[in-house]
Amino acid sequence: MKQIFIERQRDLLRIAVRHDKDMKELYIEENDITPSVGEIYIGKVKNIVPGIKSAFIDIGTDKNAYLYMDKKFNNLSIKKGEYILVQILKEGINKKGPKVTNAISIPGKYTVIETLNKNIKFSKKIKDDKFKAIIEEKIKKPKDVGLMIRTNSTETKLEDINLEIDNLYNIYNDICKKGNCKLNPGMVFDNGGTVGKLLRDKLFNKEYKIYVDNKKDYEFIKGFSKDYFLTNSLTYYKEKRNLFDYYGIENEILSLTKYKVFLKCGGYITIDRTEAMYVIDVNTGKNTKFKSMKKTVFTTNMEASEEITKQILLRNLSGIILIDFIDMEDEDEKIKILDKLNEGLKRDKSKTVIYPFTELNLLQIARRRQGKSIYEHIEEPCICCNGNAYMLKFSYVKLLIRNLIMKIEDKRNTDKLYIEIDSRYKKHIENEKKKFIEDINAYDKKVYLKFVEKKNFYDVQSIIFEDDSKSVEKFKFYG
Repeated sequence: MKQIFIERQRDLLRIAVRHDKDMKELYIEENDITPSVGEIYIGKVKNIVPGIKSAFIDIGTDKNAYLYMDKKFNNLSIKKGEYILVQILKEGINKKGPKVTNAISIPGKYTVIETLNKNIKFSKKIKDDKFKAIIEEKIKKPKDVGLMIRTNSTETKLEDINLEIDNLYNIYNDICKKGNCKLNPGMVFDNGGTVGKLLRDKLFNKEYKIYVDNKKDYEFIKGFSKDYFLTNSLTYYKEKRNLFDYYGIENEILSLTKYKVFLKCGGYITIDRTEAMYVIDVNTGKNTKFKSMKKTVFTTNMEASEEITKQILLRNLSGIILIDFIDMEDEDEKIKILDKLNEGLKRDKSKTVIYPFTELNLLQIARRRQGKSIYEHIEEPCICCNGNAYMLKFSYVKLLIRNLIMKIEDKRNTDKLYIEIDSRYKKHIENEKKKFIEDINAYDKKVYLKFVEKKNFYDVQSIIFEDDSKSVEKFKFYG
């Protein structure tokens, strides 16, 4: 069974993809003004720096985007003060703004409209010359844009491809009109955002069951399915408890910050973060099933390879990833490890390069950054050790406490709550007392709050008996 869960909260969109109850993909998007890959903006050229072949573009957000200038992008003639359409290629990081391109592309299921050229191109996976000839002869291509023919096009009728091209071209014209009419820099097209991108990638597979807790997303998916004649199972989740909490996904997300990940064979991997890279170490642990040490090492490394690719994708690790496998001398076994890693990262949308084993039996993976890692979404530097360690973000802790309160209310009505929480959050809570109560959805209750010296700890209990109320009276916080 394949499932997609789409949960939208006040300031957060989260999407989880499961195959047979095993989470395969996770997307988290914070509802702020941070531009996302694929969005299209009308921007104003603020400055051109020839030394680094870049133009800096005001797109209406807090950081200017940067545009690489080159003859092949046909953008060497842009001038300071000019308004241009740009598309987000890479999200901003730290003080650096997002990377954009003037080569706009509008993706569909079968084709992609491209504005930098006027040609017809084919996916590298399309090898059928007869199919290519039919497309080039009978495709209805608008004269002022180019087309990329996607692999999915080989599995449908020519009429469906032409219909999609017509729809995408209408979208493109609408973007151009909005760009011409917009007086200030800002977004003119989001392509359905993260939800829209997921639909184009996943929903054409009819095996998926979709669960969504937001009416707007529900109607969007229904409309998308109708446009493409899809028959996926779609459920509008209306229960009181959060969708991710109800289906156990919240605990799976929390586990993605753990330093140690255990393997079915008894071995384990550890994942360390440094400023420059991620370091993954493989250990045999309790894997004692085989009499041969060679067999033990190989089976542990093979299982670790599968788990490592899963963790890279779920945690969205990027940059340099250094893996210290258990030493192997057999070159054939090393090739099998490389094959397993390549197989696991085959569905990765980011550009990823896997390098061969070094003389020290180390293996390096270089993965292009695309979006934030799981750590950036749910952790922040610890306030007690000058940022040398990490703690759960206060916003995420509030979400987890809210989940516990909803779980309690799902079983019984209660108007009194006793909460224990890591003392590192004391300053946060005391500075925004009313907001804290509102964010955990406890404004109609009496709340007793105790700070404890336990790292990343939080707990919520309902107070039912009068004796319990008296015992926690000194911790009365609200109500």
